Amino acid sequence: MKKLNKKDYKICIVGLGYVGLPLAARFALKGFDVTGFDINEKRTNELLNLFDKNDDIDLEALKLLNKKSKITSDIKSIKNNNIFIITVPTPINADKTPDLLPLTTSSKMIARVLKKDSIVIYESTVYPGVTDEICTPILEKESKLIFNKDFSTGYSPERIVPGDKINTIETLKKVVSASNNQALKVISFIYSSIIDAGIYQASSIKVAEAAKVTENIQRDVNIALINEMHQLYSSLGINTHEVIEAASTKWNFMKLTPGLVGGHCIGIDPYYLMHKSKMTGYDPIIMRSARLLNDNMADWVLANFFQFIKKKQINIKSISITVMGYTFKENCSDIRNTKVHDLILSMQNNGCEVEVWDPFLTDDVITMLDKNSIKASKHLPNHTELAFICVYHDEILRFIKNYEGLIYDYKKLN
Repeated sequence: MKKLNKKDYKICIVGLGYVGLPLAARFALKGFDVTGFDINEKRTNELLNLFDKNDDIDLEALKLLNKKSKITSDIKSIKNNNIFIITVPTPINADKTPDLLPLTTSSKMIARVLKKDSIVIYESTVYPGVTDEICTPILEKESKLIFNKDFSTGYSPERIVPGDKINTIETLKKVVSASNNQALKVISFIYSSIIDAGIYQASSIKVAEAAKVTENIQRDVNIALINEMHQLYSSLGINTHEVIEAASTKWNFMKLTPGLVGGHCIGIDPYYLMHKSKMTGYDPIIMRSARLLNDNMADWVLANFFQFIKKKQINIKSISITVMGYTFKENCSDIRNTKVHDLILSMQNNGCEVEVWDPFLTDDVITMLDKNSIKASKHLPNHTELAFICVYHDEILRFIKNYEGLIYDYKKLN
């Protein structure tokens, strides 16, 4: 076997969102021939004009990406690539079943430009079996090529955490897998070239798919336990934050805090595995219960808020409330599946006058909220009568530190 060489691989990253853009930038930095592809022409034009609304990579990295690679929404521009890495989102439907349309659509699209000896690698989070049983047949049918003879597949789950500037792509060990040994060698080579932390070769694609959902489901279950304890301790008049601080003095205690579980991973991924579980006839009691508790956490927060208002003897209709934080997590612009949105709507339905302040809001999100009759701003409010803390952005914490007015913090319950 000849020595593997970067020059032999023309990589196309399909989907330039929170996962795909940093990945494309990293490949470009390490000297690969890389094309960043996204069907959203507005998104590619913004990136070509050195603007990333998600703030995932810094300006210098974006300049480098534009200089050393191509960014395009033209399918014809990727017909000469031989490595395709698909990083499209995998959301859920209204009934909480997996929505695989972005994945199947991108598979069909890539199949039309697939040529002999190409490798298609999926990074999107799925349940075990999606790559082999759904995506691969699409690739084979649409391309008219023979699987594992003319083309191969792989799966390498994304592990990027939106907003995390410390645990970046190069610092996270990469799990890789492939449909055959030769493809595994190639996939291991390209990823090991950009990942400082190294790679881990899973024994099969299904194992790698299962590993990804397992990571997030474990976290979901543990957060649900903390949320349940928080509800209990609050009813007993015990400060949960103080309990956690005391318990965390033991070396093996997993230090988590209560919260609204949103985002594109933890609040979504369990439904993928539960869907697969249902197909096999197995009832996943713990993960199902954890999802139910976390999904209903906003209802508990609202009920607890009204108890707080009653205790303070406040007329809810005579006070303006500033909800502080809208994104799904701190110091991040990602609003996907944020539970704060539903909480605000419930507050409004119960007669609350609400305004949102979040320094990470984009103009597009502010416009969207306005259309939903939610007043929002990314600028510090001029006047706040009651600060309702939802997300611990650094700027919000600095404001609260010097704020002398009324505060409701559902995590600490002042």
